[in-house]
Amino acid sequence: MNKLSQLRQAVNEAQLDVAYLSDPMTIKYLTGFGSDPIERVLALLVFADHDPFLFAPALEVEAIKDTGWPYDVYGYLDHEQPYAMIAEQVKKRVAAPSKFGIEQGFLTVARLRALQEQFPKASFDYDMTPTIQHMRLIKSPDEIAILEENGKWADFAFKVGFDAVKIGATENQIAAEIHYALQKHGVMHMSFDTLIQAGAHAAEPHGATNDTKIQDNELVLFDLGTNVDGYTSDASRTVAVGTLNDKQKDIYQVCLEAQLAAQEAAKPGMTAAELDKIARDIIDQAGYGEYFIHRLGHGMGMTDHEFPSIMEGNDMLLEPGMCFSIEPGIYIPGFAGVRIEDCIHITKDGNEPFTHTTKELQYVGR
Repeated sequence: MNKLSQLRQAVNEAQLDVAYLSDPMTIKYLTGFGSDPIERVLALLVFADHDPFLFAPALEVEAIKDTGWPYDVYGYLDHEQPYAMIAEQVKKRVAAPSKFGIEQGFLTVARLRALQEQFPKASFDYDMTPTIQHMRLIKSPDEIAILEENGKWADFAFKVGFDAVKIGATENQIAAEIHYALQKHGVMHMSFDTLIQAGAHAAEPHGATNDTKIQDNELVLFDLGTNVDGYTSDASRTVAVGTLNDKQKDIYQVCLEAQLAAQEAAKPGMTAAELDKIARDIIDQAGYGEYFIHRLGHGMGMTDHEFPSIMEGNDMLLEPGMCFSIEPGIYIPGFAGVRIEDCIHITKDGNEPFTHTTKELQYVGR
């Protein structure tokens, strides 16, 4: 059963008249057409008993046809009223729809109200998000192969980045070296803004790469990923410049132990919460628990952050084909930060990582 057939079955089982899907990533997953419409309207409408249709800006219509989309596609010009046009096509298929499914986490209030104006008697209470999340949760062998290719480029990026570390170089300069090297090989897009943080700057887990200079005797954190063929990679390593003191070495070794233990343990049948606890207990017992301030991991695939969360309280069972990160971190404000991350896919009896750069502490910049 293909993806659209699965979704049509879900629409039927939920007794919906129509599912209105507007997240561009959902549309790409279901149709193969990828676009960021920005302020314009892009939507996929799926029915239980009728063929789906795509609604898009007129300037996207030919690109949609070029993907091989076999169903109707309707375009609108900027001066036209898109929701009135959508309503016209829906009513040709279902005269008086009363129950819609929507992606509640994506559809804006303004656009929901625009739909409600066209269908004032309809309910929009049904959330399609869990259905889409579970469809995307288990990756196919083809998807995993693309993720493995992205992992190879992440490993390449780490090597370039580590070689670029020099005392006095800035974080931005190192990131530029990585991006240029990848682009020379045809890898034009990162999956997120490359994160390079030196010294105390690394104690901000999502602090942006900036003009902080690399100094002697400190840790440097790298978090990066590529986007090739519509899928991503995401991995983190922390390296050393010069001579580390005992506390720097200790937080690195504790974080490494936590990451290795969790990755070794990840297998079908355990829960996401159990996996998080393995890493968190190691960091807690070493006295750094208050500095591990995020979940252990997140799903990944077409985007670098997807369902599910690998965290306390999530009793979801791990299954073969699930892809997610394992990334414990220790962040001590004003001192240093360490994060070590691989994304993995669950296999029938364990897991395999997408990245293979060593996680043993590397000394660079000399």
